[in-house]
Amino acid sequence: MYDELKFSNCNHSKDPLIGCALEGVASVIAGIKDVSIVIHSPQGCSSTVASAFDSHEVDFTKRKVGCTRLFESDIILGAAEKLENLIKEADNTFNTKVMFVVGTCAADIIGEDIKGLCDSLQSEVKSKLIPVFAGGFRGNTYDGIDIGLKELLNFIEKSEDKIANTVNIIAPQGSINPTWWADLNWLKSSLDFLGIRVQTVIPYDISLEDLKDASKASANILLSQDVGYKFCKKMEEEFNIPLILNDIPLPIGLENTARWLRELGKYFKVEKRVEKLIKQGEDSVISILRRRALMIIPRYRNCKIAISADATMGIGLIRMLFKELEMIPELILLRSSNSEMSKILDKELKELCINPKVAFGVDGYQIKEALKSVYVDSIIGSSWEKYIGEEIGIKLSFDNFSPTNRDVYVDRAYMGYDGMLNILEIIGNDWERSYRSKEIDWAENFK
Repeated sequence: MYDELKFSNCNHSKDPLIGCALEGVASVIAGIKDVSIVIHSPQGCSSTVASAFDSHEVDFTKRKVGCTRLFESDIILGAAEKLENLIKEADNTFNTKVMFVVGTCAADIIGEDIKGLCDSLQSEVKSKLIPVFAGGFRGNTYDGIDIGLKELLNFIEKSEDKIANTVNIIAPQGSINPTWWADLNWLKSSLDFLGIRVQTVIPYDISLEDLKDASKASANILLSQDVGYKFCKKMEEEFNIPLILNDIPLPIGLENTARWLRELGKYFKVEKRVEKLIKQGEDSVISILRRRALMIIPRYRNCKIAISADATMGIGLIRMLFKELEMIPELILLRSSNSEMSKILDKELKELCINPKVAFGVDGYQIKEALKSVYVDSIIGSSWEKYIGEEIGIKLSFDNFSPTNRDVYVDRAYMGYDGMLNILEIIGNDWERSYRSKEIDWAENFK
């Protein structure tokens, strides 16, 4: 139940908000400890790979990345010899079990036969060579994560023996939370409380050995609603591991967290433990809000809001903002587009009986056009939306996602009970900052 926005003259992205496929592939590789990566590209692409490693907070001394540094002459004449020499040098220098040899836009333009080169070189190097095609023409960061995850399937060994009460956690980095590993840690602690063991996190701080044993898990949990569905489907087909909790929003806000935990408890038959966990969490949130935020509901009631985020955060926020803060979602702008998450969104809006305008796979231009098409009092999103809002006269903006106006030193979950408080704290501070006297142009307001 939503009114999907359509944009004219948008065959090509004008202001992309997310990176290219290379960044997505690199963000998968960055989560595996005992591998290296060689990118066949100009040197600028190495900064894209560095950004992906930054998103995992991988120490600089532990990054094993090589780049062929292609020049114009290489792109015109080809650079197979350059790539061959770098692979051999990286093999001797990095000494890893596996080396991902990644083609980029430049390699696609040249038509470089990376797979053929890897096959011919395999007998000459110690590392197992894995060719990956990640040129920007192949999609955005979300597509790149799916490409990278697909390459990991070959490292998982088939096993008929399943370990009871174990899960794999898939694609935790597929989230707009700047410290997404805090959400992962919340989930791990909740699973531990319920007596459920994490088999493998794919891919975060794992070894190839960890990846090999992923087939022994009894279920998969996808911690993103933007990526990973294809990978999980393959896991179910090849290793008989079901994907659970895949038809409801992720645990953001009180109701979503309780619903998500109850579904988890039902699957693993630990309902009583789940109710105890829910009571502890809800009591904690209520206690803190009663002591520190008594005016929170009157402040936000009937505030018309636009949500601009990824599906992972954006869909879960709808219920929290509407039912728990009594805001009115008028516009939902999601950065990705896939059929699985659109079904979850449609179901959620029908349950809540609201009919906002919705757009999928948005870029900066589309966000601005969408915000101009509706009346809203506020936006929850990133610094991008804050400045667009100022341009078109929207005073209130909540800079929760990918913030550039604040430093983040402490890991903050957005999922679970503490996660709700973390979101509310940012909303509260940004609200108060917007209404401070020095932020208001009194002369303009009283013309």
